[in-house]
Amino acid sequence: MEIKIVGIENPEGLNLVLGQSHFIKTVDDVYEALVSTVPGIKFGFAFCESSDKRLVRYTGTDDGLIELAKKNALNIGAGHSFILFLKDAYPINILRTLRSVPEIVGFYCASANPVKVVIAEEGEQRGILGVLDGLKPVDVEDEEAIKERKDFLREIGYKI
Repeated sequence: MEIKIVGIENPEGLNLVLGQSHFIKTVDDVYEALVSTVPGIKFGFAFCESSDKRLVRYTGTDDGLIELAKKNALNIGAGHSFILFLKDAYPINILRTLRSVPEIVGFYCASANPVKVVIAEEGEQRGILGVLDGLKPVDVEDEEAIKERKDFLREIGYKI
């Protein structure tokens, strides 16, 4: 078995969700779930089919995001993995909805940070072992950083 690191290409620092599903119906169900949850959402979604034709299946509402998702899905190439890129929406707005999609079995990350995917490869099979999401911490927050965090959450409407 070979271990590889695959970097996610994300030139605009968009929010992305990386996960795993189990059936090509995921593509249609994710589309329906997202457009009914966030009106006007811009997204691109790609899913790696791992049997039969073994194609990258895709959908979305934004051509650029769809192309980015397809390219990254093909680079990752892990069976039944998916990648979703978002614009004008955040993972916190849609993760609950995605959890209700019956085909989705889990998530590796939801992030706008630089992401690298740790892949195991054995012959014709590939699987995701985990992700490297962002950078390691440099310190523990102090009282000023706590205040900044709480103020920021209020400013963007997530806390009162």
